[in-house]
Amino acid sequence: MEISLTSIQEPPKTPNVPLSTLREQIKALEDAHLEKGTKLSGRILHVCHYLPILPTLNPTTPEVPSDVVTAPATPSNGSGLVEELTQAAESVISSVSSALSPSSPSTTTATGSSSSVPSRWSLSTRRGHTAMLSGIASLTHTHEQMVIGWTGSIHPSVLGATGEDGSTPELGEEDITTEDRKVLESEMKNFKVEDEDDEEFVPSAGEGCKKIQYVPVWLKKEVAKGHYEGYCKTTLWPLFHYLLWQDYTSEFPVDDPTFKAYTEANRIFAAKVAEVYQPGDLIFIHDYHLLLAPKMIRDLIPEANIGLFVHAPFPSSEIFRCLPRRKEILEGMLGANLVCFQTYSYSRHFLSTCIRVCGFESSATGVDHDGSATAIGYCPIGIDAERVSLDRNRASVLPKIEALRALYKGKKIIVGREKLDVSKGVLEKLEAFERLLESYPEWRGKVVLIQVTQPALSESAKLERSVSELVSHINGVYGSLDFTPVHHYHQTIDRDEYFALLSVADLALITALRDGMNTTSMEFTICQENTNKAPLVLSEFLGSAASFSSALLINPFDFDGVADAINQGLVMSDEEKQTRHAELYESVTSYTSHSWAAAIVKQLLENIDQQHQAHQTPFLDQTALKTKYDGAKKRLLLFDYDGTLTPIVKNPSDAVPTPLAFETITKLTEDPRNVVYLISGRDDAFLLENWGSVKNLGLSAEHGCFVRAPGSTEWRSLTEKLDMGWMNEVKEIFQFYSERTAGAFVEEKKASITWHYRASDPDFGSFQCKQCHDLLESTLAPRRPIEVLVGKKNLEVRPLAINKGEIVKQILYENPDADFVFCAGDDKTDEDMFRSLRTIFPITGSGPTVMSAPIAVTSTCTPQEIEALKDVELSISPEDCFSTAVGPPAKKTLARWHVTTPEEVVLAMAALV
Repeated sequence: MEISLTSIQEPPKTPNVPLSTLREQIKALEDAHLEKGTKLSGRILHVCHYLPILPTLNPTTPEVPSDVVTAPATPSNGSGLVEELTQAAESVISSVSSALSPSSPSTTTATGSSSSVPSRWSLSTRRGHTAMLSGIASLTHTHEQMVIGWTGSIHPSVLGATGEDGSTPELGEEDITTEDRKVLESEMKNFKVEDEDDEEFVPSAGEGCKKIQYVPVWLKKEVAKGHYEGYCKTTLWPLFHYLLWQDYTSEFPVDDPTFKAYTEANRIFAAKVAEVYQPGDLIFIHDYHLLLAPKMIRDLIPEANIGLFVHAPFPSSEIFRCLPRRKEILEGMLGANLVCFQTYSYSRHFLSTCIRVCGFESSATGVDHDGSATAIGYCPIGIDAERVSLDRNRASVLPKIEALRALYKGKKIIVGREKLDVSKGVLEKLEAFERLLESYPEWRGKVVLIQVTQPALSESAKLERSVSELVSHINGVYGSLDFTPVHHYHQTIDRDEYFALLSVADLALITALRDGMNTTSMEFTICQENTNKAPLVLSEFLGSAASFSSALLINPFDFDGVADAINQGLVMSDEEKQTRHAELYESVTSYTSHSWAAAIVKQLLENIDQQHQAHQTPFLDQTALKTKYDGAKKRLLLFDYDGTLTPIVKNPSDAVPTPLAFETITKLTEDPRNVVYLISGRDDAFLLENWGSVKNLGLSAEHGCFVRAPGSTEWRSLTEKLDMGWMNEVKEIFQFYSERTAGAFVEEKKASITWHYRASDPDFGSFQCKQCHDLLESTLAPRRPIEVLVGKKNLEVRPLAINKGEIVKQILYENPDADFVFCAGDDKTDEDMFRSLRTIFPITGSGPTVMSAPIAVTSTCTPQEIEALKDVELSISPEDCFSTAVGPPAKKTLARWHVTTPEEVVLAMAALV
């Protein structure tokens, strides 16, 4: 879904579209693009931080077998259980120990090596990102795919190999030979990321599906560490989760040198994408690890179709503005055609941040920045419901379900499973559980909380200590010799234990303080289908909360409220449980990770047409300009003023010409072969005050409504025969919005009227501008001869059909012998000039151009005078026309050249004289 930028309210929930329908819509969009000539290759490139493959480097010595592989590193679980189980519980655990033992990680030796020469590499499946990877796998039904990601830290498989500190050594790019890197790249390319024992992580695509290739990105150890463990985890991750760098080693944002490593890693990823890119590929960049990559890829491949999906939450603008490198991050993200988030609120936060922090303009579907448009959307991720159902029904899960039921017989089981980091709210959960036992004494001895906390990379020793102390406190106060209320396991449990735990639970408790789409809640819903249909207590600060209205939504900071919700869930009637569960189950199974993957592809396809594409405009060729200028017999030089000859300023009256600009324009007018015009939106009084002393300078005020020819002192009004009665109506509307928008004001000119909100709150000012624009377009424009223009922090109403483009046509008509044109402008109103020139002088022209009298000439003529006007034959050819936009090369414009700043326009003209 794309967000509606005309409302700040949460949009109504729309019905889930079936996967088959989404695929049909994708096919229709692709066919439409191909008919219009848009190139599509049928490939999708997914750029992720990690590849779903774990490579292990085998030894070269014959003494150690080449197929010995080191299992994926699993963090230590410390002392095991925080509190010892009762003697009875230990007896039960002992009796089922064989059933509860974790399975060994599966390993597959890389294919493609000779049977007589063992491969240097062994490849196995990397755990994590299950939902994203299953979505990628589902797209093989319709597209070829390439997954580009970091190899991860590589470990040698030599048994007993240790570093200086006794740990297993990690190998980076610099530790692996070029030959070994090439071998790994070859073996990864067509590696099938699945095996019979562990299909959960990346399910098989199935027969008849297109292939997935895996492309490794190599990072040096220093860059990889600074990128992920540095900037990602100590700066971006806390900020995105509203932690503002608290409870970490440093309570200040880590800027340098880790931002340099973050930048370098993103640059390497972008270079790898450019290396494997084929015209027409769709590129998806995943998550906050690669926020600079979209712009970097855009710089390398201007025509690329780029989507960015942010899996993490996105904070409000007031939080994001605390980031020292905020502008670089936002500009990096806006290099994409589409930026997509998990929820509507995250997308609103991003839009507000672009407007408030960087001052970018919003458009109907997203953000306009530096002349390019980026659409903003949201699309919540799901899980592979079918895969989870199969895993839940495995034969190996049932014995563990029975063991847990025996162990906790007669007790209500509350289940929680999170990583041990600050944002997951484990401490708040324990506080709320203690409040339950305090406020509802009838549950003492009858309810247990089984809390599993997985070790996290950003784990805080202070947090771990606080959790252990609180667990001990609760068990000490409310426990007994034969009862322990909290069972805390700080370890990674295997998949079968996990699904068994979710299946036997009488209630799931998820109290995250900030999170994206929590998949545990979805897996819990699937697992409960065949058991208790137990209720779900869910934090309202999760991305999935909006989709799970049937859960018991809580504020994790309100301990009494959480305790009440737990009690409500435990005493809930079977009928209510079934009703709530049915709604949750329908939501989880009807919108899966497969649906999510198809939906984001559809959104990107909707935003890659010519309207949204960024076109690289070449930088003004000064040599060609000078050659044509010197060889011309008569020249037309047409300039916008604000943003073209002088920078945009907050106070319009401060936009006075620089000495160099004034001197350069004056010298241009002194050449008898030159016809020079300023075609501005300013009124005649301002132009006369600043430029009236330049004798041979032509002036056009208020976007062409008034014109003064070079050498003349008389102004000619093009609106004198037009109905201008609409101005009072527009003024009343503008005053209404000015009274309700602090800092806004109305600028009234002779033939146009403008509402400015440059000094207002940028987000609210933009919102009010849209409301006012809609009102004018729907009520006044249909019955009055007016045109409504959205400018830079303003809204302008002017007479219909009188614009800068008509003035350009008039100047050309009056000077048909001119054989050189230079025309420069910077904003939307100047596109009228470029459009007129492009219409008159197409890029590929044949023969002379014949021109009829334009409206700017006929509007002040009598009928008899109009009849006397003749068509003229223009002397100019397309290659003699230099239409030049001020702005970046990717700016959407009809001009054929660009310069970056107003200073460069002045310098280019100074070089001519």
